[in-house]
Amino acid sequence: MTDPDTAADFWGEPIHTYTRADALADGVLVDATATAQEAGFRIPVALTQSIWVDVNDLSGRHVSAGQVPEGRLWDLLFMAAHAARRPENRDTSEFVYSLVMPVGAGNNYRAKCHIGPGDEGEPLVTILRPDEH
Repeated sequence: MTDPDTAADFWGEPIHTYTRADALADGVLVDATATAQEAGFRIPVALTQSIWVDVNDLSGRHVSAGQVPEGRLWDLLFMAAHAARRPENRDTSEFVYSLVMPVGAGNNYRAKCHIGPGDEGEPLVTILRPDEH
């Protein structure tokens, strides 16, 4: 038997695929690339729906007057870009970072930054909760 050249040669044609483009179109992921570029990212960035909900949650008891989702999004992305530049995070595809963002009953917020391939193998970033995969 010869070695298969592609995954399809080995496994057969996939029954179904769900791409990042599908997730963005469905709202499972939210594109944050424009703001992320301002914050220092050079590749596309998306947030999971749960992170997007947290960014837009202004109901917490610690939320101060004047907070807006756009500012919270900036903080989330700026701190991710800052954390990505830290020496201990440079050679990894995933890391958890912290910032002050009031959500629910607390002020301290943790997010995970995952750097990985897109639908065509291109580099991109996804920001998600630490317990998400």
